[in-house]
Amino acid sequence: MTKLNLQLFAAQEGVTTTASITAQAREIDFVTSFTKSIQPLLDILGISRPIKKANGTTLYKTTASGTLKSGAVGEGEKIPFSEIKAKSEALGPIAISKYAKAVTLEAISANGYDVAVAKCDDEFRTLLANKVTGDFYDFLGTGTLKSEQTTFQMAVSMAIGQVKNKFQQLGRAATGVAVFANTLDVYQYLGSAAITIQSAFGMSYVKDFLGADVMFLSSSVPQGKVEATPINNIIMYYVDPADSEFAKAGLAYTTDGDLPIIGFHTEGSYDYAQSESYALMGIKLMAEYVDGISVVTIKPATQAETQAETQPAKSSK
Repeated sequence: MTKLNLQLFAAQEGVTTTASITAQAREIDFVTSFTKSIQPLLDILGISRPIKKANGTTLYKTTASGTLKSGAVGEGEKIPFSEIKAKSEALGPIAISKYAKAVTLEAISANGYDVAVAKCDDEFRTLLANKVTGDFYDFLGTGTLKSEQTTFQMAVSMAIGQVKNKFQQLGRAATGVAVFANTLDVYQYLGSAAITIQSAFGMSYVKDFLGADVMFLSSSVPQGKVEATPINNIIMYYVDPADSEFAKAGLAYTTDGDLPIIGFHTEGSYDYAQSESYALMGIKLMAEYVDGISVVTIKPATQAETQAETQPAKSSK
């Protein structure tokens, strides 16, 4: 009986197989879905094009102050320079973060491919998006325009007023204001009133609300806090995961051709009999001027303070 040399029937090296096509399609779907989900948020925030940075580049936050000199200058007189000072402080480097997940052969067998792999990809993508927005909310909390108000409505109003006033002092126009508030605070203020909530990149928002061009509702904003900044103060930096230096090292990740903000690669591990996925991401959503961020604390007035405000002043004889 003739013995078959099974090696003769194995796929030749470099030949594209069905498995590799499926993996590539899965990678493309992952990065395309991620990019499509973040684009509406970038549109709302007026970010026409995120700024690409090399891995490890130091980012800076800026504080600025200035005095506008009088423009009433007579004919032939020297025009005085307005004093505008800006101070930059290192925020830290923007760096690629590495993430991975794995689905075992047993999980795929028990639950089927769509549940065990595809659904896990969706959850993986959601967690990565939450990382981006969570870091952004943390950054907003570092705003230096701090004050206290007694009601939610006044907190929103003053937060908007403070950032507009700050940008006027800097000689800049605020092209709309984004306000960020705790979800429970918003609904407590609304009571039974209904509002139309929309969502972008997992961030819930409502447009044209209480004077804000857009208000974001999130549990990431501490209850009793209202934060705001001009829309044109918000910027996004990213590191391209498809950097040629990574590819030279054999670390090739699939990225979106138009906006390469996340890289994704998937492969099967025969050592562990599992499907492994790897993601590279270096995204920083932040504000250019940290003193262009208002953080207002809601501190309800005490009963004594309320009575003092409502009682008429005693007349002196």
